[in-house]
Amino acid sequence: MPKSVTYRDAGVDIDAGTEAVQLMKGYVRSTFNRQVLGDLGSFGGLFEFDKASYKKPVLVSSTDGVGTKIKVAVAAGRFDTIGQDLVNHCVNDILVQGARPLFFLDYVAMGVLEPVRIAQVVKGLAQACREQETVLIGGETAEMPGLYAPGDLDLAGTIVGVVEKEKVINGRGIKPGDLLVGLPSNGLHTNGYSLARKVLLEVKGYGLSERVAPLKESLADALLKPHRCYAGPVLALLDKFPIEGIAHITGGGFTDNIPRVLPEGCQARIERGTWPVPPIFDLIVKAGQVPEEDAARALNMGIGLVLVLRPSKAKGVMSALKKMGEAAYLIGEIVKGEKKTVLV
Repeated sequence: MPKSVTYRDAGVDIDAGTEAVQLMKGYVRSTFNRQVLGDLGSFGGLFEFDKASYKKPVLVSSTDGVGTKIKVAVAAGRFDTIGQDLVNHCVNDILVQGARPLFFLDYVAMGVLEPVRIAQVVKGLAQACREQETVLIGGETAEMPGLYAPGDLDLAGTIVGVVEKEKVINGRGIKPGDLLVGLPSNGLHTNGYSLARKVLLEVKGYGLSERVAPLKESLADALLKPHRCYAGPVLALLDKFPIEGIAHITGGGFTDNIPRVLPEGCQARIERGTWPVPPIFDLIVKAGQVPEEDAARALNMGIGLVLVLRPSKAKGVMSALKKMGEAAYLIGEIVKGEKKTVLV
C-alpha cells in the first residue's frame, strides 16, 4: 500500500505557522487603537474610519517591499530592522501627497517557516507602526517550499492613509523659481542594495562584520540602518506652510523620483555639494568606480525626501525644521525646461 503523504512531508509545517502567530500577537496588538474592531486572526481587518474629522476625506494607499536589503539581513542574521524599513518606506510614500497613515498590512514569506525570525520581523513592523501612529491591522505569513530556498525571506506591505481633499499635494502648482529643500537620509534606506552588495560583498569581498574606512561602524550596521520616516516633521510643517510638492527619493534616486511630482515645462536642477553625503555612499561609489549617473539613479546619496517650496516659504520651512531638530538643505531649484532632473 502506498505511503501516505502529509502536508509536512510536502514541506509545509502548519504548526510552525501557528507558533509564529502566537509569538507575534503581542507585537501586533500593541499597535491597536479604538478604531480597530476585530482581533488578530480574522479573515479581514476591521477599522472604523473617523469620517467626522474630515469634510471630504481622500484615502491614499501604497504597496511596497524592502528589496534585496533582505539579503543583507539574512546574511547578518538580523531581522528586527527590516520591518521598520517597510513601514517607514510606505508611510513616506503616502506622505508625499499629504496623507496621514491609518493602518498597515504585511506579507511575510519563507521557504521553511522559522517562527522566531518571523516574530522578529513583526516586532520591527509593530515598533514602526507605534512610532508612526498607525495600526498593524493584519497580514499574511506564508510558507512556500520550492519557491523560496531555506533561510530566504520575502517581505512586502500595504498602507492606507487619509488626507483632506483640499489639502492633497499633487505638484500641479509647481513652477520655475520654486526651491528644492532636501531632508537627509541616514543611509541607503531600502534602495540600491543590489549595487551595494555587488560592489562591497562580491567585488571587494568585505565581510559584514568588518569596519571599512571611512565607516565608523561595521558594514552590517551601516547597511541595516532603518529607513527614515519623515511623517513627524513634514506633517507638522503642513499645519503651517504650503508645500507645492514632495518627492520620496527611493528606487530611481533623484533622476526618476523628482520628475514624478513635476508638471510639464518644469525641470529640477540639483546642485551637487549642497548637502553632506554619508560615508557609505562614498564607499560604494569609490570602491565600485560607479558612474555619477548610476549613483544618482540607484542611490539616494544622502537625501531621502525633497520638498518643493515657493522662495518666500523656504526660509520659514528650514527655520521650522531646525527648531524641530531636523537638518534641511537648500539643494536646488525648479527651472523652465524638459520635465527631468539635472545634477550640476
